[in-house]
Amino acid sequence: MQPYELSLGAAATRIRERRLSPVELVDSVLDRIDRVEPRLGAYVTVAAEQAREAARRAEWEIARGRYRGPLHGVPVGLKDLIDVAGTPTSASSRVRDGHRATADSTVAARLRAAGAVLAGKTHTHEFAYGLTTPQTGNAWDPDRVAGGSSGGSAVAVAAGAATFALGTDTGGSIRVPAALNGVVGLKPTYGLVPRHGVTSLSWSLDHVGPITRTVEDAALALAALAGHDPRDPASLAAPAVDYRPERDPDLTGVRVGVPNTYYLDRVDEEVASAVHRAVAQLEALGARPVEVEIPMARYLVPTLWGLTAPEAAAYHARTLRTVPELYQADVRVLLEAGELIGAGDYLRAQRARTLIRQAWARVLAEVDVIAAPTVPTTAVRVGQETVTWPDGTTESVSDAYVRLSAPANVTGVPALSVPAGHDAAGLPIGLQLLGRPLGERTLLRVGHAFERTRPARVLAPVV
Repeated sequence: MQPYELSLGAAATRIRERRLSPVELVDSVLDRIDRVEPRLGAYVTVAAEQAREAARRAEWEIARGRYRGPLHGVPVGLKDLIDVAGTPTSASSRVRDGHRATADSTVAARLRAAGAVLAGKTHTHEFAYGLTTPQTGNAWDPDRVAGGSSGGSAVAVAAGAATFALGTDTGGSIRVPAALNGVVGLKPTYGLVPRHGVTSLSWSLDHVGPITRTVEDAALALAALAGHDPRDPASLAAPAVDYRPERDPDLTGVRVGVPNTYYLDRVDEEVASAVHRAVAQLEALGARPVEVEIPMARYLVPTLWGLTAPEAAAYHARTLRTVPELYQADVRVLLEAGELIGAGDYLRAQRARTLIRQAWARVLAEVDVIAAPTVPTTAVRVGQETVTWPDGTTESVSDAYVRLSAPANVTGVPALSVPAGHDAAGLPIGLQLLGRPLGERTLLRVGHAFERTRPARVLAPVV
């Protein structure tokens, strides 16, 4: 096995035991980037020289007994919304040409303190306002969409071009590309991971979280990222927690909510079957399935857009007037539409969110997690604009991808996407687990137990 193939946990163990040097790992990942980038386009910029220098520094520190923990010397890709001092933050947009961050974002500073090595900045759908990331090809089939908006981060991890990565999630932008590329994506509880220094799409819905190869890797990354930061008004004063899941896969006593509405409406048969099999596997591990009804289902996506559209338009108000021609057409249309939403409609969306959160809290009081598909269909071909369902209804690709991930953003609950198999075309399927606010430990425990029932993980077969 080459170093770039190692999970974060496996790489950290070898580095700690001095069986792998950070220089070897970083060189292997950079070589892998050189090989796969021409086909995948996951990165906006690759910080090769800085990464090699940081790896040498990590090796020197570890040799002198200054080991900082499991991220020390491990290469990470950061979505290009996340500020790193002295590095451009383009948001994959011409609007940001020439922009260079003057200070680290909170998450970049925490990764730096943990000893992680920046491999580069990964592509996003422009300003995170989309579900496909058109600059980037899917790691399993570059002729299919990567998912978005954190498509570059998910593809880099799936292809071995980063050991782990960070993304952002406003309506599913961590979980959607994670599912479509066969990796793990964690959207934490709203406010658990600070967003200071991260370009906003919709301030009341934005989250930052890890994209990794295993659930344990997500737990290791989250431990370094979580914690209060007064510079983010939404940041929670939550206590430090060891998020690493238990090794014992026994789930006796865990109640798994199985939705009887919404999450299995207009879903590919192969995706639905994979989720049913996953629930059966959780039951075999001791969990108890409990049928649940998703409350206020018809209001979930309208509430998401009722919040996102005006908040995004407000963030972009100046540049939308001064340099509108620099935006991609799809993003510009969404931003202009957001300007048409009045204060009354925005306030109604805020009130709806409060009612939805209250209703979900009642459901989650009866179960420990909810199990559902991450997305209703696997990666569509590049250029495909719609999905037609067996009942004859047609839906845009973006609407299809956001529909099942939106509830966790509207409610702020944590959600984890875990690989759950492949369809007949060999494309990955994601299982989504949703938990109670600040219930990441339980979520990761269940995800880890399910992951252990699956075949050994392999990287996407890109060459």
